[in-house]
Amino acid sequence: MTSTAGDRGYSLDRISRADHLVSMMAHQIEDGMVIATGVASYLAILAIALARATHAPRLTYLACVGSLDPAMDELQPSAESLSYLEGRSGEITIPDLFDHARRGRIDVMFFGAAEIDGHGDTNLSAAGSLERPTFKFPGVAGAATLRRWVHRPILSISRQSRRNLVPKVQVASTSDRQRRTPLYTDLGVFELGEGGAQLVAQHPWTRHEDIVERTGFDFRSADPLPVTPAPTAEAVDAIQAFDKQGLRERLVG
Repeated sequence: MTSTAGDRGYSLDRISRADHLVSMMAHQIEDGMVIATGVASYLAILAIALARATHAPRLTYLACVGSLDPAMDELQPSAESLSYLEGRSGEITIPDLFDHARRGRIDVMFFGAAEIDGHGDTNLSAAGSLERPTFKFPGVAGAATLRRWVHRPILSISRQSRRNLVPKVQVASTSDRQRRTPLYTDLGVFELGEGGAQLVAQHPWTRHEDIVERTGFDFRSADPLPVTPAPTAEAVDAIQAFDKQGLRERLVG
C-alpha cells in the first residue's frame, strides 16, 4: 500500500500549498520520460527532482542551462544557475533542445505565462499590444514552437488570479487549441483548449467560490469535482531535502 502523508505524522494543515502543487506536477512525469525546462522554471525543476527521487528514477532531463541529467542536489534561486551543470552526463545546446522537440523526442515540458485564457492561449510578451505595449513581459523565449512540438505541454500558475487567468490574452504568444492542455494552479486543475475551459479538480483547501472569484475566464466544472490527493510522506521529505531554502514557498499561494 502506498503511504500517505498522514502515515508519517503529516496532516493537511502541515503540508504547504507549494508541496501539494509540486507533487501534482511531478505526477505528470512517468518513469522513462524525457523532460525539458526553460528559463524561470523553479517549480518545474523541483517537480522533476521529486519525480526522479520517487516514482520516475529513469527519467531523462534536458536543462536549458546546457546539461543532460545534471545531479540537481539543491534547488537554486536561479533556474540558469551553473550548479545545474554539475554531475551532468552530457551537454546540450539550445539548438539541440529545439531539434529534439521538433523530432518528437520530448515528452513533457512545463510552461508558465503572464496571462492564460480559457482556450489555452498564453501571453508572455506584453500588456496592451505589440505595437504599443504599456508593459513588456520577459518574452516567449521559444515557447511558441516548443509548446506545439512536445508531446505533452503543461501550463502552470503559482498564484492564480483574474490578472493571469483572463477572458482573452492581450497578446497570443503561444496557442495550441487542437489539443486539450492541463493547467495547474494553487487552487486546482483546469483543462483548456477549443471549446473553452473545464475545472477538473480542486485542491483540499480550496472552495469552489474561491476559484470562481479568482478566475477571469468562464469555465464549466466536472461533476462530481474530484479533490486532488495529498502528497505522500516520501514526496514531502524529498521536496524538503531538495529545496532546503524554502524557495517554493515564495512562489505559491
